Amino acid sequence: MTTDSRTVLVRVRAALPGLRPSERRIAEALLDNPAAAATRTVAELAAACRTSTTTVVRFYQRIGYRRFKDLRIDLTRESTREQLETAGLPAASGDIDRDDTVDDIIAKVAANETLSIADTAEILDRDALSHAVEMVSAARRVDGFGVAAGALVGLDLQQKLNRIGRTALSWQDTDAALCAAATMDASCVAVGFSHSGGTDATVDFLTLAAAAGAGTIAITNHDDSALARAADIVLTTAARETRFRSGALGSRIAQLMVVDCLFTGVARASYDASLAALRKTYAAVHRRP
Repeated sequence: MTTDSRTVLVRVRAALPGLRPSERRIAEALLDNPAAAATRTVAELAAACRTSTTTVVRFYQRIGYRRFKDLRIDLTRESTREQLETAGLPAASGDIDRDDTVDDIIAKVAANETLSIADTAEILDRDALSHAVEMVSAARRVDGFGVAAGALVGLDLQQKLNRIGRTALSWQDTDAALCAAATMDASCVAVGFSHSGGTDATVDFLTLAAAAGAGTIAITNHDDSALARAADIVLTTAARETRFRSGALGSRIAQLMVVDCLFTGVARASYDASLAALRKTYAAVHRRP
C-alpha cells in the first residue's frame, strides 16, 4: 500500500474507533509522541504499550505499512513537519495537563486547531469536493443534519448558503429533522455532520433522506463509518482530539474549514449571481434607519 508521511498520524487517528485495546495503546503512543516512537524497535514499542511484537506488526500493517522501518521514517518526517508548521506559535506539545497555565492552554489549543486545518487541507479529496459542489449547486434545497457540535456546523452552512440566495435549512430538533429528511426528494441534498461518523441520529437522518431520493453528503473524520457508508459523497476531515470535549474542538474547526471550501465552490459556480446576492444581503444587514 502506498503511504504518505504527512498522513501517517491522520491514518492512525482514523483507525482508532476500530482498534482493539492493545492496538489502541500503540496508536496512542504514536500520537502522543511520534518522535519518541520513531526511535523505538518493534520490541521496545511492544513493551512500552504492554503488548506483543505480533500485535505491533499487525497494527502497522493495518495502517498501510509493510515494514516497521518505513513507519518510523514517516513518523520522524511528520514530527519534523509539525514542528515547522507550528514554529510561529508559542511552544506547546501534548494534551491538556492538570497543571497547565493559561498560556499553555492557548498554545496547545492553537497548535491543535492549526494542525487540524492543515491536515484536513492535505487529505481532503478534491474529486469528492468537486462533486459535492456540483450536487449542492444543482439542489433546490440543502438540509444540514447534525447533533451538538455537528448541529453548529450545519447552521454555519445554512447561513452561508442563505447569504447567496440558496434555500438551505438546518435541523437540531430530532423529530423535525426526521420529518424534513422524509419529505426530501431528488432535487434536494442532505449534508450530515458527525466527527465519529457513528452518531446514530445523524446516520438515521441521512439514511432517511437517501431513501426519499435526496443526494447525500457526509462530513466526518472517519471514512469507514456508518455515516460515510450512508452517503453518496464523503468529505473527510483530519481533526485532532483533546482530552476536554474532544469532539467539539479540533473536529468543529476542521468541519468548518470543509464547509467554507464547499460554500466557496458553490458561490464560484454562480459567480455573478453570488456576488449580487452578497451585496444585497450585506446591504440588508447593514441598513440604517
